[in-house]
Amino acid sequence: MKRLFTGSLLCLAFAGGSVSAAVEPTEKDAIAMAERGAAFMKAHSKEEMMKKITAKDPDFVQGSLYVDMRDIKTGIVLAHPINPSIVGKDLTDVPDANGKKYRREIIELAQKQGKGWVDYQYKNPVSGKIEPKTTYILRVNDVVLEAGIYKK
Repeated sequence: MKRLFTGSLLCLAFAGGSVSAAVEPTEKDAIAMAERGAAFMKAHSKEEMMKKITAKDPDFVQGSLYVDMRDIKTGIVLAHPINPSIVGKDLTDVPDANGKKYRREIIELAQKQGKGWVDYQYKNPVSGKIEPKTTYILRVNDVVLEAGIYKK
């Protein structure tokens, strides 16, 4: 009986752990991560933040939630932890799967309001599928920090 009870407790513990590990990030998580990036940049530098992003620092990369950075004037991607092949490229007018030029929208929103949300379609690094995504954008001087979540 003791073994059965212990085994049941272990099963419950593992089940509970997998449920909490499967919790999807929220809009609050995206805002907090972008603001953490802004605070880091202000305390250190844009270059140091780029290094953190590139190194996939756990403060700025957590599963499907991560921060990337682009130049606010040129649209050039300065740092991206998941897709480094786009770093150094201007993809401003490359549309998503639905034809939306969301990167242009990100830049324009950052220039006009300094922060906000943009919706589009993007490849989820966890599922590997194109999914609806909403990204919080935050202007910090001459760059835009972006932290997005996938919608279910």
